[in-house]
Amino acid sequence: MRALLVVNPAATTTSARTRDVLIHALASDLKLEVATTEYRGHARDLGRQAVQRGEIELVIVLGGDGTVNEVVNGLLHAGPAPDVLPRLAVVPGGSTNVFARALGLPNDAVEATGALLAALHAGSERTVGLGLAAGTPGTEDAEVPARWFTFCAGLGFDAGVVGRVEQKRERGRRSTHALYVRQVVRQFLGETHRRQGTITLRRPGQEPVQDLALSIVCNTAPWTYLGNRPVYAAPRASFDTALDVLGLTRLTPSAVTRYGTQLLLSSPERGPRGKHAVSLHDLTDFTLDSQVPLPFQMDGDHLGLRTSVTFTGVRRALRVIV
Repeated sequence: MRALLVVNPAATTTSARTRDVLIHALASDLKLEVATTEYRGHARDLGRQAVQRGEIELVIVLGGDGTVNEVVNGLLHAGPAPDVLPRLAVVPGGSTNVFARALGLPNDAVEATGALLAALHAGSERTVGLGLAAGTPGTEDAEVPARWFTFCAGLGFDAGVVGRVEQKRERGRRSTHALYVRQVVRQFLGETHRRQGTITLRRPGQEPVQDLALSIVCNTAPWTYLGNRPVYAAPRASFDTALDVLGLTRLTPSAVTRYGTQLLLSSPERGPRGKHAVSLHDLTDFTLDSQVPLPFQMDGDHLGLRTSVTFTGVRRALRVIV
């Protein structure tokens, strides 16, 4: 099988020696080309070029969720066609690796490579659904291009946390779970709309859900990980359905304490719940509108401020080796 390995050399949990070992192992079973990313968006360009060449059957990503997201957007540049596009495989190399772990892959790069080779020998793959987010027609964000995401997106509080973490990393701080926790506290202290949310969720043929202070869109469960602990914002979310949404209408100290504790204690059977929590399952089309510009993130990548985002849940979007 002809394969392209996209390597992010800045991946936080793999050394140059480890990458060399993994490349050697993959090259023993595949007709392998290796490309190292050199700039933001390079992985997306490599994914698109792999499709355009027409001879690559498999694209393997060695990196974190951000690199995976870029490759997926390159592969789906012209839209989903799972029976035609190259398959995707992931070797986790980032700090969290939500997409790979949600697929059931080991979080260790060497173990994941072994699992990948075993899956290739067995012909084991699945077709997963993905989320698509775009600017909403008729709004100031109408020209924002559509972008795919693999496991989550967020408008508001959680995206603000992601933005704060990115700023710290750009200043040389290492991405750790302790860093995320500190930024959650700082985002809360600086949140100006925690008592009265500014977000409205609109669905065709349904009454709008108003006054959301936080909105998390999930394409799978868990939503994220704290170390080895999975966190379930929307336990019923799945790669086999459309999108799920968790919204909170208040972010007061008591509400944050309650729902934060519920998230920490969440399970595949039980997520956040209560009078200020809104949980919606298997949504194909909906829009999040905000009265003020809010931070927006996809797959842990901060994308700036948005006032309106239109979401589409696309079932059977891409084949993945598992």
